[in-house]
Amino acid sequence: MKSIAALHDVVTPWSDGLEPSDAELDAIEFELPLILADVDLLDAEIVVLDRMPSELDERRIRRARRRKLAVRRTLLNQAAAAVSMPGGAA
Repeated sequence: MKSIAALHDVVTPWSDGLEPSDAELDAIEFELPLILADVDLLDAEIVVLDRMPSELDERRIRRARRRKLAVRRTLLNQAAAAVSMPGGAA
């Protein structure tokens, strides 16, 4: 039986370019509040997948949706302000 470990370098060669760049990490950090709001909404929706949502569940989902929209609005406003300001200062 052939070992796949011998072919590992051929399949996924190691390169220094596999790490995210500083710009990519900054973009992830900028979008992190939206990612977390998305996770909260998914958590609220997953809870009610196998049962009828109670009034508390519906409130939790509405609150998560509003939070996600608020975070998205904030991020868009920050991005628009950064583009419109000279030098990219926000």
